[in-house]
Amino acid sequence: MENDEIINHKEELDQAIGSARTQTPVGSPCIDVCRLNPDSGRCEGCLRNREEIKAWKAMSDPDRLALLDLLAERNGAGNAQP
Repeated sequence: MENDEIINHKEELDQAIGSARTQTPVGSPCIDVCRLNPDSGRCEGCLRNREEIKAWKAMSDPDRLALLDLLAERNGAGNAQP
């Protein structure tokens, strides 16, 4: 993945996380780049792993907000981080 593409996803994910926090119920961080990275096991768009993606619908709003915080941390570290 090229650096420009990583930066674009980073910005998109920042925006999606910010928007998701304002929704009731808490919205999804999905940015429609639904590919699991074989090395990290995380979606290349939203940075969730398979278990986090599967659990999302059943999560409470406080749990979703906690996961959004974790995704923001992952995103701050850069999409290439495992």
